[in-house]
Amino acid sequence: MRNLDATARFGGALGRALGAIFIGASLTLATTHRGLAADLPGGPYYTTPEPLSAYSWAGPYLGATLGYEWGAVDNSPTRPSGIAGGAEAGYNWQRGAFVFGGETDIQLSGADDTLSPFEFSNPWFGTLRGRAGVSFSNVLVFGTAGLAYGDLRADTFNLTESHTSVGWVAGGGVEVAFTPHWSAKAEWLYLDLSDRAFSVTGTNNGLAADLLRMGVNYHF
Repeated sequence: MRNLDATARFGGALGRALGAIFIGASLTLATTHRGLAADLPGGPYYTTPEPLSAYSWAGPYLGATLGYEWGAVDNSPTRPSGIAGGAEAGYNWQRGAFVFGGETDIQLSGADDTLSPFEFSNPWFGTLRGRAGVSFSNVLVFGTAGLAYGDLRADTFNLTESHTSVGWVAGGGVEVAFTPHWSAKAEWLYLDLSDRAFSVTGTNNGLAADLLRMGVNYHF
């Protein structure tokens, strides 16, 4: 009987000892875990990544363009065409995804056409436009419209006459930013320069032309 009682007491003591060891080990591991977490640089183990910022189109920019112009002269069968290129500058404001602003450019043009005895050319032109569009982060889809002005030149029978005309321009395009400061764009414009009276042709002549061009801008 005494052997059974001793065995029971031994078993109970062993159980209590094992329980105490288990509890102590658990407390030690928990304390160690908290200490290691506190010692790690940068705070907690898990952090929520910072959301990526959308590209900002706001601010001034300056750039260059190069493209191709083709059109037709009023009251004449001539259809001037040629390469056109120049400089542009503008300013954008941005409200969420909506981007709006203004842009101006000046272009030199090689557009001309000869149909004996007349030759018409458009040596230069410029625009002053409003611009508005929607951005998809670094991609901007836009429309534009405003004032156009430029020179229409007529040559016939060794006589030359040129007039600066004012008209309107409209179009649209896509601009893509490939660094925080640089962007590239593709743009189509339609410009209409009003008729002026030409003595050498004896009639009123004006120019309507399409312009398809590429451009690169630096954003400050």
